[in-house]
Amino acid sequence: MSLVALGVVFGDIGTSPLYALRETFHGAHLAVTRANVLGVLSLLFWTMTVVVSFKYVLLILRADNNGEGGLIAMMALATQAVKDKPVLRRRLMLLGLFGTAIFFGDAVITPAMTVLGAVEGIDVYAPEYHGLIVPVTLLILTGLFAFQRLGTGTVGKAFGPIMLVWFVALAALGVPQIIANPEVLQALNPAHALQFGLQHRWMAFVALGAAVLVVTGGEALYADLGHFGKGPIRLSWYGLVMPALTLNYFGQGALLLSDPTAIKNPFYLLAPAWAEIPLFALATLAATVASQALITASFSVAKQAMQLGILPRMRIWHTSVKETGQIYVPAINWALYAFVVVAVVFFGSSSKMAGAYGVAVTMDMTITTVLTFFVIRHGWKYPLALCVAATGAFFLIDVLFLASNLLKVPSGGWFPLAIGIWCFTMMLTWKQGRRLMSDKLREDAIDLKSFLQAVFVSPPTRVEGTAVFMSSEAGVTPNALLHNLKHNKVLHAQNLFVTVKHHEVPWIGFDRRVQVESLGNNCWQVGLHFGFKNEPDVPEALQLLKQQGIVLDDMDTSYFLSRDIVMPTIGGGMALWREKLFASMHRNAAGAADFLHLPTNRVVELGSKVEI
Repeated sequence: MSLVALGVVFGDIGTSPLYALRETFHGAHLAVTRANVLGVLSLLFWTMTVVVSFKYVLLILRADNNGEGGLIAMMALATQAVKDKPVLRRRLMLLGLFGTAIFFGDAVITPAMTVLGAVEGIDVYAPEYHGLIVPVTLLILTGLFAFQRLGTGTVGKAFGPIMLVWFVALAALGVPQIIANPEVLQALNPAHALQFGLQHRWMAFVALGAAVLVVTGGEALYADLGHFGKGPIRLSWYGLVMPALTLNYFGQGALLLSDPTAIKNPFYLLAPAWAEIPLFALATLAATVASQALITASFSVAKQAMQLGILPRMRIWHTSVKETGQIYVPAINWALYAFVVVAVVFFGSSSKMAGAYGVAVTMDMTITTVLTFFVIRHGWKYPLALCVAATGAFFLIDVLFLASNLLKVPSGGWFPLAIGIWCFTMMLTWKQGRRLMSDKLREDAIDLKSFLQAVFVSPPTRVEGTAVFMSSEAGVTPNALLHNLKHNKVLHAQNLFVTVKHHEVPWIGFDRRVQVESLGNNCWQVGLHFGFKNEPDVPEALQLLKQQGIVLDDMDTSYFLSRDIVMPTIGGGMALWREKLFASMHRNAAGAADFLHLPTNRVVELGSKVEI
């Protein structure tokens, strides 16, 4: 498990040596002097130690939601912890939604930055081919995104060994330089970082914006908690990843002490002549793995957001018959690809893109810390003083890094921020639009029990088989039933009125999956309950009704969807442009049949206009 975690969890943070040290000097326009090299190295080492080793690995990994991690899981924990405080709960929900939206900005910048940073090895080994950097980067990224539809099952097995070779190579590159110039080990003393900050002040503050590059990918440690567990992640980090990163960063620092001109690209210049081409190939492969990991994570986050009702339903392809987490979301994949291409072409180099890289990461880091406070204070009931002590120091560090990165907004930080704000607007619009539509439906709804009582006073013709009527509200007469009676004038021998509910917990077991209420005359109200990590497979869940004495013949079962057509109006609770956006999202959303794993060849879709 630790070996596999190397490829999935640590790909992003593992490729930071490609550019982190270089950009810390370039971003703050620092001279390559002995004091500055030791100060910057000390800053990078202790940033990595405090943020990743202490905050994420020791503290945040403890805040699991039934074994699951990630910002959505943390948001669910925090909102559940303060469910008796509705105002605070809403604010934490908005904060978590914003963090989730910002994640997609990070998912755009990371593939562009890592692959571009690796391909820039061309500038070191063959500068005459500088013009090929962007085309080669786009070619690799195009192949990467095109590959997603094939699934990650086969290649995923190779990720761990590839990254194992990568981390061993990182350490091997650094050790000879450290042996040749052991003075660099003085940077392990945090006094050098403190002295660097006191001496340069403003420039040191600016340097924090690039120093945060050493912890990009720290969120992945928490996000992939459910896949691997705390033990393998901690073992990989302390046993291999952190030592390898430290040796490589210190090796780069030792090189700069002996040759300040190596600041052009200290990572690639670590390699001896015979290793240049193999290192370039390995770095490109590692960058691709790092990008793959974040793209896959974006699919999982999008799926969880759909199931929590904060994103419209999109078509999901399951690329494995064994692993439920291996999915492909075409809409997310190609939207990410489009933004990645724009980023690569617009910025053109990893140095320019470094201005955009870090804003999204530090925002998510800060939001995670804030949500963690409410989890340990209100959920775990720890004393206030202990909660403040546990999260306060991390919060101050996160805010300091965030403030430094906000200086990058004019020079590129606006790019992931704009993507995040766009996603956040869509999430809020979808969530509010669905609420307004549900309120309108509820106002005009016909009570199901009363309607059935009236129907069976003079019952229609009953036909063989089972009808499953899907409805978003329990106890409400589905439009599909009304249309079926009006046009077909028949009622099936057995009728299930099914409502699917998604909850703010990762998993709901089969023992709590189905809730049944008899409505008489072989009609039942059925509630199906799913966590945001469960697969919302309705046919599979309905088979559990056998335990209730309700037998379904799959060959004789029809599914009816009550699909509503949203017409934007003026003064319906949202600005007109948001109403139009919601209507557009609603029209373009994938059908519920696809999302709920219904057999689409037997689905009848019946429309009804709903004004909001």
